[in-house]
Amino acid sequence: MRRTPRPFVIATALLTFITASSLASTSHTPAVLRVGTYKGIAGQYSSVQAAVLAAQPGDWVLVGPGDYKEEGFKGMDEASGVLIEKANIHLRGMNRNSVIIDGTKAGTPACSGKKADQVFTKDGMNGVVAFKVDGVSIENLTTCNYLTGTNGGEGNEIWWNGGDGSGKIAMGRYWGDYITATSTYSNQFANPRGEYGIFVSNARGPGIIDHSYASNMGDAAYYIGACPDCNAILRRAHGQFSALGFSGTNAGGHLIIERNEFDHNAIGAAPDSQNNDDAPSPNSGRCPNPNEISAVGTNSCSIWRYNFFHDNNNPNVPGLGTGGLAGSAPVGTGIAFAGIEYHTLYKNRFENNGSWGVLVTDLPDQEDPPKDVPSQNCNGGISVLPTGAPAIGPLYSGGALCYFQAFGNDVRGNTFVNNGFYKNPGNADIADLGLPHDPGNCFSGNTDPAGLTSYPPAALLQSDLYACDRPNGGDVTLTLLQANCATRGLLFPCPDTPLTHYPPSTHVTLRMPRAQTTMPNPCKNVPANPWCPNNGSSAYGMGAGTVAAAAWIILGIALVRRRPLETLR
Repeated sequence: MRRTPRPFVIATALLTFITASSLASTSHTPAVLRVGTYKGIAGQYSSVQAAVLAAQPGDWVLVGPGDYKEEGFKGMDEASGVLIEKANIHLRGMNRNSVIIDGTKAGTPACSGKKADQVFTKDGMNGVVAFKVDGVSIENLTTCNYLTGTNGGEGNEIWWNGGDGSGKIAMGRYWGDYITATSTYSNQFANPRGEYGIFVSNARGPGIIDHSYASNMGDAAYYIGACPDCNAILRRAHGQFSALGFSGTNAGGHLIIERNEFDHNAIGAAPDSQNNDDAPSPNSGRCPNPNEISAVGTNSCSIWRYNFFHDNNNPNVPGLGTGGLAGSAPVGTGIAFAGIEYHTLYKNRFENNGSWGVLVTDLPDQEDPPKDVPSQNCNGGISVLPTGAPAIGPLYSGGALCYFQAFGNDVRGNTFVNNGFYKNPGNADIADLGLPHDPGNCFSGNTDPAGLTSYPPAALLQSDLYACDRPNGGDVTLTLLQANCATRGLLFPCPDTPLTHYPPSTHVTLRMPRAQTTMPNPCKNVPANPWCPNNGSSAYGMGAGTVAAAAWIILGIALVRRRPLETLR
């Protein structure tokens, strides 16, 4: 039964605004540290990292146009070009496309794709990283070519890191706007390569990523994960030419993914549950408060709406076929709900995805849980094989097997055009692949002008048998076979036949993305300084409070508004 949202949620948001603003007003007057030159006026610093180290909590670091070959500093807690370890720092470029934080060698062209121009390290490097601090905003700049190590690790271009791999949350509010993350170099499918473009881990929020672009990543262009109640919004993002356009392991609770575009990846998006150090599992989209009713009229607070998933048929992206779940992404898929619970997929568009527009599937996760996160041991899943289980010939590589079922997910009101054109038996607009569960997954109001195709058949899938809160199960015959083949035999070997044929990987070619829309007024809200002389001296005097309040109020309203969803676009 759908109920009216309680007004106390909005009252809580307003109280948060007042409290945060009051606390922020007692902090020191924000200073503005300037890097490089802007409109002929030189700043005080030539290095972004040097300015960040000199900044105090609440300060601004403005960066003039230039190619900054940032290498961090000795003794860093996280290997990064620019490491931010003070709260409420606001890092902003004066032009999104010409302010570049660049991982290539000094003296080389900006974001060069030549092998000789790369900086290769044993353990890898990251680009701009906010590390276990609240209130950091990163805006209006490009980061490129920070690469994984020779055997993997790091390679994240822009990262809000609240304690990756720890199983703990050590970051609150964050903000990203008008940012670009890419890499023009990859060792073909293997390391070194860019791994994640725009990355948020172990953060409780509230956080917003807006007006962003990411591409050419070996794992995912975007990642928000390791947050059972993320309190996050990803909006107006564009993810391309990556193994996954979006990845979200064990990410749930309040999470809004809206108005984004994912195309020319192997798969557009793949939120999943895993028995790994992105603890705790599972990925559950249920509202933390069982009495809360979200914008979709249910107790699901993880909502995917108004996104465009198209042309995700690219087998020639970094990372594909190199092992792990990202390397086994089912090519030709718009989105896969992999072993997740209670997410809502509402009024999205799926076009020209060769395997499936939407694949809802159970996930048999083959990996031992992390020893340094003792609380993680197949939480929310079914333990089939224990830690350290031996290999079983060519069928199983060994280790724990944790089976995560996909259930409670609501797929409704989406539109489909020309999906499943690989035409392997089992390819379709929608496929539900999973063992029976109570409740199962539900499907309604999904349309294709040529007639909706699905497994199970559409007449059954959109009937009362697959209504919400009813027990049901998916197709474990053709869809299971094809999903395994689309992932290059993730579960068992798959021969390439006319009925199980998917595009092979041949050669990776990466390019610098075109120029992206820059921030209309990079001086907005910045205290008066030689680059922004007409601003008021206390325009951002509530620094942290303003960011926190804006993020929290927008998130709260997005989740509890009384108006129908159609009016929120």
